[in-house]
Amino acid sequence: MEKVIIEANERKTINKRSRNILRNEGRVPGVLYGSRMKPIPIDVTRLVINPLVFTSKTNLISLKLDGHDEYECIIKDVQFDPVTDKVLHFDLIRLTRGEKIQLEVPLKLLGNAVGVKEGGLLQESMHKLSIECLPKDIPQSLELEVTELNIGDSIHVSDLNFEHITILNPEDTIVVSVVLPKVEKEVEAVEEGEEFAEEEGAAEPEVIGKGKESEEEDKEKE
Repeated sequence: MEKVIIEANERKTINKRSRNILRNEGRVPGVLYGSRMKPIPIDVTRLVINPLVFTSKTNLISLKLDGHDEYECIIKDVQFDPVTDKVLHFDLIRLTRGEKIQLEVPLKLLGNAVGVKEGGLLQESMHKLSIECLPKDIPQSLELEVTELNIGDSIHVSDLNFEHITILNPEDTIVVSVVLPKVEKEVEAVEEGEEFAEEEGAAEPEVIGKGKESEEEDKEKE
């Protein structure tokens, strides 16, 4: 996994006003967490944190705090502005050798599905997987081969197997599938409805006919 070195300052003042001042100065507040350590409030420049957030891979971070202390960590959580999508706050989790960690890792699809060549649509239901592994086994992304998927085929979490990694998502969750285009589905539904209507219509004369026969039988009895 690629390692990125970033420099951060420890925040001495922790309140809403100080956070707003930091953001106005082009810096982003965050917190460094880890087992057997007290959380450390930090801040970094927006230019440093953005490439680590807006990416399709997981980065190993070597965090230099106040120019001396160094921590190996990864991004655990990010808060965004709901309007501008700017990073408002982030959490880093410190990695400890030999201690498993839970995190989300991006999925990378490989190949061109057979079903897509036949007119289907590749539907990626999940873009990340929740996993648990040791720090040394953290992948930048998880690769998934989709070449053999036909129309109607799906890959579930239960179908996945990655060495040294435990997937935490429910086993019955669909990860990726090849489906018919929406227009084709609607056409099929209309055709099925027409066939049903024709069958119902064909039965009506028989019912009416039976009704007339019953009336004639009743008259004869009289």
